Amino acid sequence: RLLLLSLLLLPLLCLRGRGQGFGQTRFICTSVPLDGDMCAATAPGAGSAEELKSTVLQLRETVLQQKETIMNQKDTIRELTAKLGRCESQSVLEALPGEPKGGRKGGFSKNTMGDLSRSPAAETLSQLGQTLQSLKTRLENLEQFSRMNSSSQTNNLKDILQNKIDDLERQVLSRVNSLEEGKYNPKNESEERGKIESTLTSLHQRISDLEKGQKDNRPPDRFQLTFPLRTNYMYAKVKKSLPEMYAFSVCMWMKSNASPGMGTPFSYAVPGQANELVLIEWGNNPMEILINDKVAKLPFVINDGKWHHICVTWTTRDGVWEAYQDGTQTGNGENLAPYHPIKPQGVLVLGQEQDTLGGGFDATQAFVGELAHFNVWDRKLSPGEVYSLATCSSKALSGNVITWAEANIDIYGGATKWTFEACRQLN
Repeated sequence: RLLLLSLLLLPLLCLRGRGQGFGQTRFICTSVPLDGDMCAATAPGAGSAEELKSTVLQLRETVLQQKETIMNQKDTIRELTAKLGRCESQSVLEALPGEPKGGRKGGFSKNTMGDLSRSPAAETLSQLGQTLQSLKTRLENLEQFSRMNSSSQTNNLKDILQNKIDDLERQVLSRVNSLEEGKYNPKNESEERGKIESTLTSLHQRISDLEKGQKDNRPPDRFQLTFPLRTNYMYAKVKKSLPEMYAFSVCMWMKSNASPGMGTPFSYAVPGQANELVLIEWGNNPMEILINDKVAKLPFVINDGKWHHICVTWTTRDGVWEAYQDGTQTGNGENLAPYHPIKPQGVLVLGQEQDTLGGGFDATQAFVGELAHFNVWDRKLSPGEVYSLATCSSKALSGNVITWAEANIDIYGGATKWTFEACRQLN
């Protein structure tokens, strides 16, 4: 009896050990030969087989669900990785202040100034808003002019323009509301943008015609250029090219509070070399002077929204350079493109950086602010001469290569001319 009881219990123990992972334990009695393998010979009943089948199906379903989740997570990871890559690219570009400008531009072509990316509609609204503000400021100046020169025709035209600007502002506000309410339609947006930009162009032209009436009342050099937006179409072009120069002095007044980086006050390109002579403050880098793509960092601190006078002098002998801010020398160096003369027959542009001769503008490198009294000499100015320029002395010289005069400058894309006030404030 004892032996028979043992033979009956052993299969139960084997089955119980196998069934522990599948929920509630079942005890099945199975007869086993004396010389057989009791654990191998035991087999689950029909109910246990169904349970195993159900468990397998559940496991398979769980695996499929997990696989689907993993695939979704992979898509998310790829998207986040791409965004992280763009951020890292920007960080790397900003962390390489000594890298040649040509290399920086080639490595990252969009959003290089660190601005937050926005939808095309939002970008359009932002630019339209700034353009409208610029037009309103110009009209305020015209109001002052008309008060000093009582002209009913001027006043009537000013009122008409003011009404048109008010209408445009209402249109822009309506578009903002449509966007906020989710009523944005790309086709309608394109049509409305075309109409508004056409009206803005007309306004620019009519206001410019009014402003021409002010020119007779000011000296030819008492004007400034205003670049209110970071675009790739606002710029001014100097009608005269530079000659071959073995030394130079470039001086100007500038005012900007753009961040990060005020952009490119001027660029001179020649055939085969877009960076023959460039002044640029790009991203979070300090301002730089480039000669034949060679770079020197300038110790200027001028993006505080105030007028500053700057000068850069250079000689090809040993590449010696000096930098002046507000009449005081703030830095100097050597080995900047030594024994390389500035080449002639190029294109001199104010407000944009040239990637090709006379073009290839990138909005992220555009100058934002005001610029005046851009003069160029083919020699190195003395500290006393620079100081006279910075203090608006009557003894200050005009450039013997490029002289600041309205007749020497063509403006494009909505850049505007105003009466220059910095020297009047100093005096």
